[in-house]
Amino acid sequence: MSYRETYAACAADPDTWWMHEAEALDWVKKPSRALFADKAPLYEWFADGEINTCWNAVDRHVEGGRGAQTAIIWDSAVTGQVEKISYSDLRDRTARLAGALQARGIGKGDRVLIYMPMIPETMVAMLACARIGAIHSVVFGGFASPELATRIDDATPKAILAASCGIEPGRIVRYKPLLDAALEISKHQPDLCVIFQRPQEAADLREGRDHEWHAFQKDAPLADCVPVAGNHPAYILYTSGTTGQPKGVVRHTAGHLVAVNWSMKNIYGMKPGDVFWTASDLGWVVGHSFICYGPLVHGNTTVLFEGKPVGTPDAGTYWRVVQDHQVAALFTAPTAFRAIRRDDPEGALIGKYDLSSLRTLFLAGERADPDTIRWAEEKLHRPVVDHWWQTETGWPIAANPVGLEALPVKPGSPSMPMPGYRVEVLDDQGQPLPPGELGAIAIRLPLPPGTLPTLWQAEARFRKSYLEAFPGYYETGDAGYMDEDGYVYIMARTDDVINVAGHRLSTGAMEEVLLSHPDVAECAVIGAADALKGQTPIGLLCLNRGTTRPEAEIVTECVALMREKIGPVADFRKAVVTERLPKTRSGKILRSTMVKLADGEAVKPPATIDDPAILNEIALALGRIGYPAKA
Repeated sequence: MSYRETYAACAADPDTWWMHEAEALDWVKKPSRALFADKAPLYEWFADGEINTCWNAVDRHVEGGRGAQTAIIWDSAVTGQVEKISYSDLRDRTARLAGALQARGIGKGDRVLIYMPMIPETMVAMLACARIGAIHSVVFGGFASPELATRIDDATPKAILAASCGIEPGRIVRYKPLLDAALEISKHQPDLCVIFQRPQEAADLREGRDHEWHAFQKDAPLADCVPVAGNHPAYILYTSGTTGQPKGVVRHTAGHLVAVNWSMKNIYGMKPGDVFWTASDLGWVVGHSFICYGPLVHGNTTVLFEGKPVGTPDAGTYWRVVQDHQVAALFTAPTAFRAIRRDDPEGALIGKYDLSSLRTLFLAGERADPDTIRWAEEKLHRPVVDHWWQTETGWPIAANPVGLEALPVKPGSPSMPMPGYRVEVLDDQGQPLPPGELGAIAIRLPLPPGTLPTLWQAEARFRKSYLEAFPGYYETGDAGYMDEDGYVYIMARTDDVINVAGHRLSTGAMEEVLLSHPDVAECAVIGAADALKGQTPIGLLCLNRGTTRPEAEIVTECVALMREKIGPVADFRKAVVTERLPKTRSGKILRSTMVKLADGEAVKPPATIDDPAILNEIALALGRIGYPAKA
């Protein structure tokens, strides 16, 4: 079926359509129907079925005769190690850890917090929890102690699984002292902590509470897979909240499995056995869905990468991984490609590697500007597919489903809504806007399977955060428009749409203009407070490596370019060159933090920031153009 036929079939009879897709999984007890709407606007999918995630991700492939296939390729660019783990080996490792947890009284519904780096043991920990029906919450390794403590208090885990350290280019991040400090300030205390000792940094263990990873599992029985209800929480994943209190996004088991399995085949075009590489982190939703669960459920080989797009050791690392492991599809963030392009603007390093296995490049996480997409297409000679989704949705909202039907690409658009997502663009009163008009992007309820049904122990907050602004819709928090063909364009977070003298302007559109300048590798546009016009746009520019032209000249050209492409209405007069931009560890640019700096507010570094020291650099840069910021 074509994309439009598939989308229409799902819209016409979603229950029948999703029940058919659910048949691709192994069920202990099949559900009676797909959608459960008795608690609307809180919806559930496949609620009365029974299933196990670990069985579907691991055991069924072994039972089906594919135990020798590689399940995980661990490639650590920071240590130089490579390890390949078969499905049979993964089953045994997972069952052993699950058995050890069971022996300590951890079972269905108990929470287990995982605070670990990008190593195979992290995936084993996730799958072991799924095997026995425990609910895991992975916290990005290296999170500061206060943020870790808030997550411990919210999830109240019975056990914490951690590693002694993480490894960043040029430094060791000691996890255990951060965990110890978090437990000193958290109200909740786990029954036990299990610590994987990495050779680069051994941690001190506290007697009675802390257990060494291998000793903890010695002689433990191999645990069987425990059936759970379709609406049993598979995991809690925390996303930053506007109040400072993180929001615990809940993912129900069955809907999650159905959605990621469908995505692997139809969005990413994967066949079982293909090598799929998502260059992200297991602490983020992309890692949950498409490093761990999606590829394994679909029977693929997944690459687990410990490294950076540049600096481990250079901007050719991605191409080396693709070559060495015969990667069929790469999924990464646009910011990673902008970093690669900045260090290797001519793409010279690409030619050093054999990329014949690579069929498609997928981008998501930040807006993929047309210039970055064009550069990737020109250098790789492969389709470059942008797609858009969120922590809350767990799988793509809008995409180009290359496994179903490759749609015509429109640079700047993540293409069309996927089955089950009824996307609309609304004005401030919640009324649909015509094609081409900028507004709030919302999704008509119910959301499809795999999306969040609620927040962990915070139903009222879930309703307020997502459902109250536009009754009958899920509010995405993103702003953009749809064209007459139904293509979606994400231009900014709703908070990043700036108002200049009564004109609503998209920072994404302005960034697109700046990135078209040949010397600009990366940029951000923010709206600073202006007494006369409400807000005024400011550009922060990162230049390509090796650029020798005077910065003042480039800034002048960027201002002229904005006037030419968007017009005087943008009132774009000021831009400044900076070496780098503040980002989260997942690569999102912290625009709202820079707005506070420009407005002279005192700024506390967000918990998710990659390097807090960068805020001083941004403050100095803003000061050079008349915004004396407080870092």
